[in-house]
Amino acid sequence: MFDKVLVANRGEIAVRVIRGLRELGVRSVAVYSDADRDSLAVRMADEAVHLGAAPSFDSYLRMDKIIAAAVRLGAQGIHPGYGFLSENADFADACTAAGVKFIGPPADAIRKLGSKTSARRLAIAAGAPVVPGTEDAVTDINEARRIAHEIGFPVLIKAAAGGGGKGMRRVNSEEALEAALREAASEAERSFKSSDVYIEKVVVEPRHIEIQLIGDEHGTLVHLGERECSVQRRHQKVIEECPSPLVAAHPEMRAAMGEAALRVARASGYYNAGTAEFLVDAKRNFYFLEMNTRLQVEHPVTELVTSLDLVHLQLQIACGERLPFKQEDVTWRGSAIEARIYAEDPANDYLPSPGKISQLAFPSGPGIRLDSGIHEGCTVPMEYDPLLAKLSVWAGSREVAIERMQRALGECTVMGIRTNIEFFKHMLRDEKFRAGALHTGFLEMFQWRESKPDDAALAAAVAAALQRKVPVAESSAAPAQSNWKADGRKRWMR
Repeated sequence: MFDKVLVANRGEIAVRVIRGLRELGVRSVAVYSDADRDSLAVRMADEAVHLGAAPSFDSYLRMDKIIAAAVRLGAQGIHPGYGFLSENADFADACTAAGVKFIGPPADAIRKLGSKTSARRLAIAAGAPVVPGTEDAVTDINEARRIAHEIGFPVLIKAAAGGGGKGMRRVNSEEALEAALREAASEAERSFKSSDVYIEKVVVEPRHIEIQLIGDEHGTLVHLGERECSVQRRHQKVIEECPSPLVAAHPEMRAAMGEAALRVARASGYYNAGTAEFLVDAKRNFYFLEMNTRLQVEHPVTELVTSLDLVHLQLQIACGERLPFKQEDVTWRGSAIEARIYAEDPANDYLPSPGKISQLAFPSGPGIRLDSGIHEGCTVPMEYDPLLAKLSVWAGSREVAIERMQRALGECTVMGIRTNIEFFKHMLRDEKFRAGALHTGFLEMFQWRESKPDDAALAAAVAAALQRKVPVAESSAAPAQSNWKADGRKRWMR
């Protein structure tokens, strides 16, 4: 095992990794920007290194400073967490060149799977089902027209190098195609420094289900089952579950999706932790979407249901150890749900709500897990993603897990800033959520149902929905949100 590992990240994931290191007797090195000088990760780590100013390009994206710090302090490994440099193949190569182990998949696998078009080609060659679309980047409008007519409108134009909804446009007709192609390419260039985009058929009202993978450097690769990630807002996951209500009702899907994920991973020479993402249509057909070559934000729900520690496994694999179990040894017990608590204002179009946390209390008790990067009195900076904490619960059934999550949310107190806690409490009472009737447009439709619009507003919403056939693709972008607020009855109204 390593003696010392540098954690190249911030917030709750840095705290999560530091805790995993401490449990294995490994010393930790945190890195921080000006904005995170007093962060929980810095307080918990054995050592901490200042990287630079708050903007990530001056701090958490500075490969040179991070690797230099690891070498100077004698860290044998670097754990990248998620985001920032976690899926950067050049960073993985630079770590290796400096004699520091990158705790993640090999750089070659990251490159093969990092581009969505490259991953599609690899998946097709491996025999995994994919959504109809192009295997290469599309730049010519005439080619785009031909492809769109061939697979049929509506189509999605998607950035080849990114995710999170950036560089993505839905196109319902040929008239809108040229402008959408230009806009998507421009946004992709700004977001990912690559203007490459490709075209994909829209899957109407899909579920977003992903498969967790783990493998060692000796050829053993297994899947740890699925997570339901269909509750999304603006292409970002909000609530995740393990197992998926759909897959739990049709367990043969787990084996089939797991095998498809493993085929793609094996074809890329993959090891360490990773996640294959799929879309599932109304007929339960599933399609490979992309591979996330890192630890996922939502990994706690898999850990709760499988009783496996993914961070421990990542570290052991990076040290050359063999995976201590085979596929037939993996079991799933009970149900887990995770809610991402954000510093944001649901009453004001979900705008971020940075500021000082004046009072903080989190829940405890049976079946509760909290992954947090904050403490009372800390300041939530405006420069980064506003994720504060991940509240996860486990119970013997999904029904009890939902009730436990309601109880846990009721015990949360975050004062001084706005959060989405009250919104979660209301959403978890929704009948369709409780029934597991989920898809990537669920959150948008929930808001429409609960807003109680007048007849004119309802007619306009229905017309817009029919025109777009929401929800679409890997997630359904919410329209510009109306101003929501909670009255004394905790009812969400326009």
